[in-house]
Amino acid sequence: MRPSPPERVADYRRRGWWRGKTVEAVVREAVAARGSEEALVDAPNRPALVGTPPQRLTWNEVDARVDALCHALAGLGVGRGDVVATQLPNLVEGVLAFLACARMGAILSPVAMAYRGHELRQILPTVEPRVYLTVGEFHGCDHAAMLMELKREGVTGVEVISLGATAPAGAFALDDLLAAAPAGPYPSPADLDAAEALTICWTSGTEAMPKGVPRHHDHWVINGEALVEAAGLQPGDAILNPFPLINIAAIGGMVMTWLLCQGRLVQHHPFDLPIFLGQMQGEGVAYTVAPPAVLNMLLQNEALLSATDLSKLRCLGSGSAPLAPWMVKGWQEQHGVTVMNVFGSNEGTSLFSTGEAIPDPEQRARFFPRFGAQGVDWPAEFPAKIRTRLVDLATEQEITTPGAEGELRISGAMTFDGYYKAPELNRAAFDAEGYFRTGDLFEIAPEGGGRFYRFVGRCKEIIIRGGLNISPAELDVLIESHPKVREASCAAYPDERLGERVCAVVALRPGQDLTLDELNAHLRAHDIATYKLPEKLRIVETLPRNPLNKVLRRDLAGVAAS
Repeated sequence: MRPSPPERVADYRRRGWWRGKTVEAVVREAVAARGSEEALVDAPNRPALVGTPPQRLTWNEVDARVDALCHALAGLGVGRGDVVATQLPNLVEGVLAFLACARMGAILSPVAMAYRGHELRQILPTVEPRVYLTVGEFHGCDHAAMLMELKREGVTGVEVISLGATAPAGAFALDDLLAAAPAGPYPSPADLDAAEALTICWTSGTEAMPKGVPRHHDHWVINGEALVEAAGLQPGDAILNPFPLINIAAIGGMVMTWLLCQGRLVQHHPFDLPIFLGQMQGEGVAYTVAPPAVLNMLLQNEALLSATDLSKLRCLGSGSAPLAPWMVKGWQEQHGVTVMNVFGSNEGTSLFSTGEAIPDPEQRARFFPRFGAQGVDWPAEFPAKIRTRLVDLATEQEITTPGAEGELRISGAMTFDGYYKAPELNRAAFDAEGYFRTGDLFEIAPEGGGRFYRFVGRCKEIIIRGGLNISPAELDVLIESHPKVREASCAAYPDERLGERVCAVVALRPGQDLTLDELNAHLRAHDIATYKLPEKLRIVETLPRNPLNKVLRRDLAGVAAS
């Protein structure tokens, strides 16, 4: 399978945006350069996750383990172009599976650990994987047994591999397959082309069904190169990965950066702050990512931070919610760490507020560079490989003046070519000029001389009160700055007179209570427009989130309306 049309491949390679280099070629270079050095490390809590000891592998050991896995998969009929599905926590085996598919010319399709039969009944018949590598009991679900039940139902004919030495009846134990695999290197296809598909990841939007996002080797290499440049990574750097290896954030932002840096990739799962800080110190981590709420909390807990040696840490990536300017400034001024504001998606929406592009930390928290906008240049190489524009949703006219909201449209080297086996979705996903419709509203910020975008919100999440647009994301940040609030998300509820009003859905810190008047007094102190003030407050234990920890704002509608 080749996700990109031949003319796009030829054009981008002619421009130098894609280099025709396979992930396997990147691996071979790293093994040759760093063979005996440590490369891939499990989290120390692996025994609690899957009952086996943590692994620490050198580049040579990674290479040998990938060969063994390739032989094992080939023994089950996996060949070039076949799909290998995985459902794994962040273990070294997930990375090895990705590298094995790259070596074989196979296609990896990783799914979230939180997926159950409902999602798998949609995904498995779509991609028709040859094998499915997973674990047994994990957080109350026996995944291997679940797959065997789906086989009995006739949903899939996939061969199931269970990580470890045991497996349910009818499945294969990974340890047995590896022990029986032939010794020696696995021959990668000599004519393997970087335009051949390497992954099909899964994303969800307003549609109920998960959408497959195919990507090829060229896609992944440019994504890794962009993050290496954006984060200022150097050869041999240690990278701490807390993302599940199921999407662009982990594969492009962590695994590919590790391969290109020829450094050390340290796995982490599930997010556990003491383990996370211990790994940052013990592994000498130079780059990692964390949610804004975690970075806020750490900066406010000087005792905790002072007990952790972060002298090797240079850059922290964060995103999925607006960043607080005080937090980005605090990390930079108090600890010498650049917080990079990241706006991305599986489809390839790629905006990075880097220290180089936006040196001022408070501006970096609020704005994104207008990468690829006509007449706006940036010092790094990767922004020239991105194209962006804002479009008025009512007129489809491009917006070039500050202060007017429009949908961000994006194209370029990191953008995908379309959803897997979904022609109707694809017709709606791209505009007449071939730009991907992100569904995200931005404006050109009046500050910065037209060089910055400011995020406004999702197109379908904007609250319209009496004809005035309200960004719930803007309110979320302000509400979360209240000392009693742990996390918050705003949603609309219907109103006969105004159309919609604002409800604040809030989870409080232990032992706290909060009234609507108290909350609005806090918001008024920030001098926001009165029409933006919440008119309803709902207190919840936790906010609903997807497997990537993003708040499911659409799921708050029922809470807001109650």
